[in-house]
Amino acid sequence: MEYGSIEREIHVEATPEVAYEVVSSPEHLREWWPDDADLDPTPGATGEIIFGERGSEDANVEQITVVEADPPRRFSFRWTHAAGEVATETNSLLVTFDLVPAGNGTVVRMKETGFREMGWEVAVLEEQYAAHVEGWDFFIPRLGTYVTRLVESS
Repeated sequence: MEYGSIEREIHVEATPEVAYEVVSSPEHLREWWPDDADLDPTPGATGEIIFGERGSEDANVEQITVVEADPPRRFSFRWTHAAGEVATETNSLLVTFDLVPAGNGTVVRMKETGFREMGWEVAVLEEQYAAHVEGWDFFIPRLGTYVTRLVESS
């Protein structure tokens, strides 16, 4: 099995501008991905996303560094690096959302890379990769459901 990247694609019935906001702004991210998010969607900005209740013992807090913000075409960030560390190719994973107009909607293409570059032992690499596959398989459909609700309520 190849542990180099994870790719997912979903078509949403929304403009690329709306899709961009959904994948880049904290108030929208909270609706389909983490339980909480604190980030400024501008290149070089750092922040965090939290799975679980902020401040609780079992909360998973992940650092995030915005790499590229090109509305409404692309948003990318590095994450999973340790708090206080600068995100690099060897200590973080890169997630890229490419947004492609398609008919009356947008194709959202997500790609996560950098697993091999982390330098993990094989067992850790396999475990992390599997966890991220499972995560994206859960969250990408939620992105689609959220966009549908968002568009229907406007």
